[in-house]
Amino acid sequence: MSGLYFEEFEVGETIEHEKRRTVSEADNQRFCDMTMNQQPLHLDESFAATSQFGERIVNGLLTMSLAVGLSIPDTTDGTIVANLSYDGVEHPEPVFHGDTIRAQSTVTDKRETSDGERGVVTMHVEAFRVDPDGGETLVCEFERTVLSLKAE
Repeated sequence: MSGLYFEEFEVGETIEHEKRRTVSEADNQRFCDMTMNQQPLHLDESFAATSQFGERIVNGLLTMSLAVGLSIPDTTDGTIVANLSYDGVEHPEPVFHGDTIRAQSTVTDKRETSDGERGVVTMHVEAFRVDPDGGETLVCEFERTVLSLKAE
């Protein structure tokens, strides 16, 4: 178990998640199939070529899910009771097949539950496209609120 217990989260702390993931065409196709999202902007090369992007873009919910998944080992792996909410989701830039994504989480709030047995932690999660020149572009951001175990 590598996640943090409630007491270990520090408001203001930014956790840079080491793992990164390159998104493939197959990833996007499978995600769209599993979620029954048949938006041609994600799946139809000819249709997408006529869009403002000029090619297919990765499903935004896949990008968000990937950001959550990349954050799990460093934040809530084995120490979470439940995800309570995802708020303020934004996708300022698209993700394309072959893009590599990294994520970071900044703890913005924490409080004990009314019974004092658990804690509620809110994190601002950001996902970035890692550009070949070493630069980064913000592609997704949101608030994630979790119910966290306290250390015994």
